[in-house]
Amino acid sequence: MAIQQGIWKIGKHPQKLTPVPIASESLLEEQITADISILNTGWMIIGQQVRTAFDKYIDLLAIDASGSVIIIELKRNKTPRDVVAQALDYASWVVDIDDSKLVDIFYDYSKKHSLKEQSLDLAFKSKFSISFDDVNYDGSHQMVIVAAELDASSERIINYLNDTAKIPINVVFFTVFEDAGNQYLSRAWMIPPEETQERSISKSSKEPWNGEFYVSFGHGEHRHWDDAKNYGFVSAGHGRWYSNTLNMLNVGDRIWVNIPKTGYVGVGKVTGDMTRAEEYQFKGHDNKTLTELDTKGSYKDFSELDDDNAEYLVPVEWIESTTLNKAFSETGLFGNQNSVCKPTASKWGHTVERLKTQFKIQ
Repeated sequence: MAIQQGIWKIGKHPQKLTPVPIASESLLEEQITADISILNTGWMIIGQQVRTAFDKYIDLLAIDASGSVIIIELKRNKTPRDVVAQALDYASWVVDIDDSKLVDIFYDYSKKHSLKEQSLDLAFKSKFSISFDDVNYDGSHQMVIVAAELDASSERIINYLNDTAKIPINVVFFTVFEDAGNQYLSRAWMIPPEETQERSISKSSKEPWNGEFYVSFGHGEHRHWDDAKNYGFVSAGHGRWYSNTLNMLNVGDRIWVNIPKTGYVGVGKVTGDMTRAEEYQFKGHDNKTLTELDTKGSYKDFSELDDDNAEYLVPVEWIESTTLNKAFSETGLFGNQNSVCKPTASKWGHTVERLKTQFKIQ
């Protein structure tokens, strides 16, 4: 079913704004290049008009904090089926390139746009607070088609690729509205973007998911592990890319928590649904919130954040947990920058077995 977008000016009688044709696909590309958060705040553009080995050009390449590459293709004057086929063709090239090629692609892009950082490692660290060298790039990728509209047949194809073949391809629809000489850009995703993110494909060996969830906990001033350990929760936020994956967790799910660059610190079972962090009331602590409890983290400003950038919390009953200085880390353990994921990498099974031994879990 075609996705329709509308904007109304609020007043005594709501006034619907008039949609107008997009001046050009190039203008849309310029807007996305100027601010990638139009698509996703958790992405960073690394290339534009990237030449493939097939002598074709990808409109935009981006990357997320886990090192997964996003192929962004504008519909332009191509037929809907052609743009879907082209995105899949580009994906067949991306999956086989190595990280050194990404470094070269970003270098060319940074020179073209006179960016402050011309090193992918430094730019990646500035954006995601982790060096690209520390990300285990394995060809992981997803595809995004940018369009004003698609025909029903193409929408069926994309839904089939996602639902049946588990291929991570999505469409984002843009509509321009005009009011008193001003133009406004409206966006709508065909499929929730966190679903595509979860399905990102890599060339690494995979195994059936073992039912155990991985959680990356970003310990710091505004998210302190001691508080999560003492009061029973995990959290993520400051961007939908980080918080949306918390929705994957349901009551009863078992999670293994890793703090990047520190190690694994706990295993627990989920006891409730995702909630804005400053609104959650801890039943075992007189129904107080994080802003009312004795904490090491600073949470007083959380209520000022909008829903997209808010911190979200999932309550957890710890089976075993440990302090930061006793975190478990060794070569060969699974790591990922997604706040929550269902790993299918071969090393995840090994990681869980090692953690069961370390935390004495049967």
